[in-house]
Amino acid sequence: MSTDNNPLTANATQTAQGAEGSDKTDSGFRAFISKYGIFLIFLGMCLLLAIITIDNGVSIFLKYRNIVNVLRQSSVIGIIACGVTFIIITGGIDLSSGSLVALIGCVSALVARAEYGLPWILAVVVAMALGLLAGAINGSLIAKAKIPPFIATLGMMVSARGVGFLITGGRPIDNLSESYQFIGQGTILNWGENFFIPVPVLIFLSVALVSHFLLSQTRFGKYTYALGGNEQAAYICGVNVDRHKVMVYSFAGLLTSIAAVVLTSRVSAGQPSAGVMYELDAIASAVIGGTSLQGGIGVIGGTVVGTLIIGVMNNGLDLLGVSSYYQQILKGLIIIGAVVIDTMRHRRAN
Repeated sequence: MSTDNNPLTANATQTAQGAEGSDKTDSGFRAFISKYGIFLIFLGMCLLLAIITIDNGVSIFLKYRNIVNVLRQSSVIGIIACGVTFIIITGGIDLSSGSLVALIGCVSALVARAEYGLPWILAVVVAMALGLLAGAINGSLIAKAKIPPFIATLGMMVSARGVGFLITGGRPIDNLSESYQFIGQGTILNWGENFFIPVPVLIFLSVALVSHFLLSQTRFGKYTYALGGNEQAAYICGVNVDRHKVMVYSFAGLLTSIAAVVLTSRVSAGQPSAGVMYELDAIASAVIGGTSLQGGIGVIGGTVVGTLIIGVMNNGLDLLGVSSYYQQILKGLIIIGAVVIDTMRHRRAN
């Protein structure tokens, strides 16, 4: 009997083709959600807050000054998070960011005091040099001394905070020069009250673009992914694993120093108590943005969106009058949820 004209065979073939098409559709949908889900969540949050904060026909959340405020407040954590993303992709972690922000900010403020009359760029250079040094120490302890990243950066976190209090006597360093304060408080393109760009936002955007280029278009980025994917394989392929780890942690330290300058100039003082919990906010921004704690996966664009999600959430809850205690609880739940999703995705991949 010819199978071409057999209705049972034809129906079976059509069913199989339909199932195959359905599988492809489901696979494509899952891939789309996996790639763009975080952006959709961010847009959904913005839309929801735009609606529920309407007062007298105007959305408070969508006011230009409020949006700029969200971006300005997110800039410091976002800059740190870009560096942390590189570290997490290699399979490491950095708990020292917040304490380094305090220490570097205090040192930078000491150089930038108005009575000394030193150029503002010197304070920035000193801060960046200190950030590179701290990052290199972290990387060397991990790569050369083989100390686990958690322990090495935990030690740096405690030590840096202590040094910050030691050199300042526990008091803020204020009376900073106006040119230095412009870094954190200044604006450009001032086209009236309804359009201006804060300098911290511009710095954050520049850091994100440079980080994205390094991670996606350079050998430095390729080696970073290689270390997180399989460190032994990367070594066999000729990657100098130890040197690259030091470079990654040094780069993260550099970005932390930039964040320290932005914060110090914005609040007009170097404070040894600054930066508390910043390292966890930076890690949360990266993880929420899709960077895998297992290593080998992550993009700067996702980290930027993760930073903005935290910033928008905090701003929206403030506008709604929600207690900061509930904000901390919600942030913790979001972090746990992101880690659970990452763990489940990693298990399916294996």
